[in-house]
Amino acid sequence: MSPPPAPPPGPTPAPAPGLLLADALARGPLVLDGGLSNQLQAQGCDLSDELWSARLLADDPTQVEAAHTAYARAGARVLITGSYQASHPGFARRGLGREETDALLRRSVALARAAAGAAGEPVWVAASVGPYGAVLADGGEYRGRYGLTVAELERFHRPRIEALAAAAPDVLALETVPDADEAEALLRAAAGCGVPVWLSYTVAGRRTRAGQPLADAFAVAAGNDQVIAVGVNCCDPRDAAPAVRLAARATGKPVVVYPNSGEGWDAARGAWRGEAAFDPAAARVWVRDGARLVGGCCRVGPAEIAALAAELAAGAEREAGPGAEPGPGPGPGPEG
Repeated sequence: MSPPPAPPPGPTPAPAPGLLLADALARGPLVLDGGLSNQLQAQGCDLSDELWSARLLADDPTQVEAAHTAYARAGARVLITGSYQASHPGFARRGLGREETDALLRRSVALARAAAGAAGEPVWVAASVGPYGAVLADGGEYRGRYGLTVAELERFHRPRIEALAAAAPDVLALETVPDADEAEALLRAAAGCGVPVWLSYTVAGRRTRAGQPLADAFAVAAGNDQVIAVGVNCCDPRDAAPAVRLAARATGKPVVVYPNSGEGWDAARGAWRGEAAFDPAAARVWVRDGARLVGGCCRVGPAEIAALAAELAAGAEREAGPGAEPGPGPGPGPEG
């Protein structure tokens, strides 16, 4: 892996000044993108490396931007960066130092921002901060309980949060979190970084993957003004509706929800199993119950995101009633 070229000075600016993401959520739901890895695979990329999609930040960044562009064209109004599995220890194993890794993390934001700027519509950028388990590359994010203290997890997460925040994303996506202890560590690491966050657990039923009651896990973010949304991702779509209701009740905040296809990941075999169950029409119920950031995760592609965007647009039209002027679709954009 060759070192990345020097990044441009300073953060990558948003396309135009306007609504903060938190203010946009107060006005209506926004469509998130889908799984970045499955879109990269559809583009012919090999993700068998332990760095997964993060490797392409250094080796083939044009593919990452193309994947973001595919989702923006499908109707996504929030793009999640390719930094989920990017970490200083992971890139150090490939011979990259702290500054080079920081440059790749900033590049992840710049690539999403470039796709957003070319979309022709206002699009926000969420910088992905995956859990410690993602760096293990063994499915650890679906178990949690790594044997590390909250303080140790906080020390692990802080350097990449600082690097991502320096690139000025619209929000940090603290995502696929399996454990309330790691959620606490992530929120501590993000405190004072100057960027709002959303907190999103991966769950099984009404519990985190580590087995904690979801209501208790969501409550970790209650009262934290830096957190603009709380919810779930990379879970079975059938677990999404009760989780949305629990998140709304436990925190009073907007809810973020982006389940996977419904297939299960078999870490031992390195393959997906089971049947897809993602239904874009389910988004109507999620929005009714408080969801304001709605999309898909693993194995949910641009076609499903386009269908989800159409569902939310149709729902907005039904709410407006006959004779109303057509609205801008789900999610108002920044006003410049």
